[in-house]
Amino acid sequence: MLSNNTFLITGIADENSLAMKTAEKVLQNNGNVVCTGLGVTQFHQNLSEKASDFLNKNYDDFKSAVEKVLGKDIYTEPLDVTIPESLTFLATDLKEKNIELNGFLHAIAMDKTIRNKSVKPMLEVTPEEFNDTMNVSAFSLVSLCHALLYGGVLQNGASIVSLSYIAAEKVSFFPYINMSIAKAALERLTIEMAYELGNKYGIRANALRFSPYMGSKAGNATLKDEDVERAHRISPLGNALPEDLAHEIVHLFRPETRITGEIRHVDGGFHIMG
Repeated sequence: MLSNNTFLITGIADENSLAMKTAEKVLQNNGNVVCTGLGVTQFHQNLSEKASDFLNKNYDDFKSAVEKVLGKDIYTEPLDVTIPESLTFLATDLKEKNIELNGFLHAIAMDKTIRNKSVKPMLEVTPEEFNDTMNVSAFSLVSLCHALLYGGVLQNGASIVSLSYIAAEKVSFFPYINMSIAKAALERLTIEMAYELGNKYGIRANALRFSPYMGSKAGNATLKDEDVERAHRISPLGNALPEDLAHEIVHLFRPETRITGEIRHVDGGFHIMG
């Protein structure tokens, strides 16, 4: 299905990341993957010891997980989407290695207003916190598209998939708040990329909303067991599984599809329940 196609998978944190499940599914369908994770790059400057330790730990976890699940021959690279030079380096490095991308998964998010399952009320979020979350979680889609496209790596007819959540549209029954605004922006940017890149390069772009999921670091940061159980109980088909999400992403990655500009749901029908 994906033979001779290569996809960039961003946002892998550990073995349980939704992005990791997607990478596995791509390989199972005879595609290839390159993976990026959060870590210290050569372009970081004046990092505190605490920040450096945090980034190094994240990258070690990322690389160990990739090697364990996907194999030791998978291309891995630290990426900081807030640093233009880091994005340019990734595109240049892929180009020099003759790696052409037929698409990518945007699974990058960060919100410093979330700490220990507690979230700041929107009225208390600072401009800096808001802008940081928007830059990493939403505008990074544009930054990544720009770097890969103008770096000569992202191919005509490629497919882009962004991971979102129902909270981009509705107030959720658990705190999401600042991140929900970023996800709404991510969805709108995905649609804009579908229009701009589709017209000029035949590139498709879609966003997917997944069920509440505690298996990943991101989900575990905000969700409680009762949140997931409630969603499972009221969803007509129960909560979707990571395998379901990965299957849908692979479907959207397929070169023969003409699906673009959609906000799709892989959530067992959770989104229809009011």
